Amino acid sequence: MPLFSPQDTPIQAETDTRQAAIFAAGCFWGTEEYFRRLPGVLSTIVGYCGGTTPNPTYEQVCTGTTGHAESLRIEFDPAKISYDQLVRHFFRMHDPTQRNRQGADFGTHYRSIIFYQSDEQRAISEKIIAELTEEGRYSKPIVTELVPAMPFYPAEEYHQNYLRKNPSGYCHVDLSLVTKPLE
Repeated sequence: MPLFSPQDTPIQAETDTRQAAIFAAGCFWGTEEYFRRLPGVLSTIVGYCGGTTPNPTYEQVCTGTTGHAESLRIEFDPAKISYDQLVRHFFRMHDPTQRNRQGADFGTHYRSIIFYQSDEQRAISEKIIAELTEEGRYSKPIVTELVPAMPFYPAEEYHQNYLRKNPSGYCHVDLSLVTKPLE
């Protein structure tokens, strides 16, 4: 059973305003480390989203037959970082013009996806894609998929906080971008 389904409404204290976002941007190790460092991000969990196989394993996802992408579920405090800012960071930290790959990683499980959880998240994502396209930020079209939130299955424990545990581990993301202001 997935840890988080789109229909889930976590029980929260009345003062708890946390929100969630799910992104796929290539290998989830670098994606997690980038977002984990952003002020206002409360928690991160790497996992699998976007496919049809329930409770997939890493090995199954890597075959490309499950439909899942390596994904990141973020809980954030919207008073400290907005969903708009998260989406802008998402587009900055990976190449959204590469279909089914990021850097040296190839396969459908490395595709670029925003799993929106509300009409508001969808509208924000569409607005930012339109802005980036109009200003000609990329020389090729953005191929990021916009998909309604689907069940999210946490990855195996050894993938969680991988780059914190293995600081010299593989990372396709330029982590120095975290500290630079958004344009």
